[in-house]
Amino acid sequence: MPVHNDAPRLQVPDRAETTARMKIDRAGWAVRAYARYDRAAVMRIVRAVAEAAHQAAGHYAEWAVRETGMGVVKHKQLKNELSAHPLVDFYEDMDLVSPRVDPARKMVEIPKPAGVIFALTPATNPISTLYYKTMLALLSRNAVIFSPHPLAKTCCNDAAARLEAAAVAAGAPAGLIQCVEEPSVPLVQALMASPKVQVILATGGGPMVRAAYSSGTPAIGVGPGNAPVYVDPGADQNAAARRIIESKSFDNSVLCTHESVLISIEENRGKLERALRAAGAHVCTEAEVVRLRAWLFPEGHLNTAAVGKSASWIAEKAGFRVVPSIRILVAPIEQVGLDEPLTREKLSPVLAWATAESFERATGMAQMILRMVGAGHSAAFHGEDPQKAMDFAAALSVYRVVVNAPCSQGAAGFATHLPPSFMIGTGYFGRSSVGENIGPQHLVHWTRLAWNSDASVAMPDMSGVRAPFDGSAAGTRASAAPRPRPVAVPAVADGGGMDRDLLRQLILQELRELTRGQS
Repeated sequence: MPVHNDAPRLQVPDRAETTARMKIDRAGWAVRAYARYDRAAVMRIVRAVAEAAHQAAGHYAEWAVRETGMGVVKHKQLKNELSAHPLVDFYEDMDLVSPRVDPARKMVEIPKPAGVIFALTPATNPISTLYYKTMLALLSRNAVIFSPHPLAKTCCNDAAARLEAAAVAAGAPAGLIQCVEEPSVPLVQALMASPKVQVILATGGGPMVRAAYSSGTPAIGVGPGNAPVYVDPGADQNAAARRIIESKSFDNSVLCTHESVLISIEENRGKLERALRAAGAHVCTEAEVVRLRAWLFPEGHLNTAAVGKSASWIAEKAGFRVVPSIRILVAPIEQVGLDEPLTREKLSPVLAWATAESFERATGMAQMILRMVGAGHSAAFHGEDPQKAMDFAAALSVYRVVVNAPCSQGAAGFATHLPPSFMIGTGYFGRSSVGENIGPQHLVHWTRLAWNSDASVAMPDMSGVRAPFDGSAAGTRASAAPRPRPVAVPAVADGGGMDRDLLRQLILQELRELTRGQS
């Protein structure tokens, strides 16, 4: 008779997942300490990390292009630099640390940081996104753990370690900035569902963003871009062409804010075509458009080999040649919509170009493009008629319309006064919870003490009151109070100086998780 052994078998824990969960625990300890820092200490740390990021901007730009094969080094360096000091400068006057007292409304507001942030970074903009999300986390007194795209994991891990070292040297607790060494889809899904992660910042492909939304953890995600750009006959055609090509060629068009489809009026086609050619575009012939479409969208799906490559490289792969100095390929098309794949997001310096007989028809075409993909994201308008600009923006399902500026930089806040961002909220149109450019304020909620509105009930004088510490990530101190001494949290592998009871609890917790379901 066969013997059946129903005794539980030993299950070998997944090393990568165990290591990542220990990072989350370490981040939790760090963020509880960091929540005790006043604003002066926070800004000192933020400035130190921004300087470290700035100094290494060129180094990581070259590394990212070498590792991913996407983009242009000098453009990535600029994006990295813009995600350091200029980003911090923009939020210099936004205090997310000190309690706010409003005697007129008889209300006190206490900031509560989210806690541990799990952040996804894309292969297209790996370091600039990592810099940007690090600054947002530090400004709002949160900890961040990055899960980089596998194509950019080496440069991202090195960059995270460099920024972490700069933060600790400036007095931050160790563990505020960490990175997953070996990201994988199962690991990312497991970590997104961790109850110890308070919020997910999801930047990447649609499937991963949707997975973040369905993880059960609060998530801030962004949808794909596919920006239509309209050039009015009344616009300066040469200036419009220069701005569009400057934007479309920037970093070989890997930003989601780049122009995707150019729309103009038929009567103005000749003037605009001459301006595009003069600014560095190659306007494709009908035969070249056929070849370009077939190579760029085989079987109707984007050929990812084109992402972040140069215009001349793409043209050669598609079967025709252009001079090496050409910055973008312009593909004239007869229609827009589902039957024309060139009107989808391309993440490459390829710009579709459609013409209409009227402004009203052009606006309708722009909205048709957004219904296909890109809803909630961005659009661009070039012209001098304010009524047309208003009508264009009102008719489109987007939350930002860039006027007379490069859309790539303008929608991201680097050529306009929009907040600088590498997370462009697509709002309800794009099935996102946020419709504005994501900033550190989205990582803090506020507890409000609200006194009775009856005039006969007085609100006491709050000038001598400070917010109490409770030892949690929600703790805070008014900036006028003495700043606590920074607490360094050691790595899990080093028990020196760590509270023994806390270390024992961690070990028991890990053992419970590893043996769960075996009894």
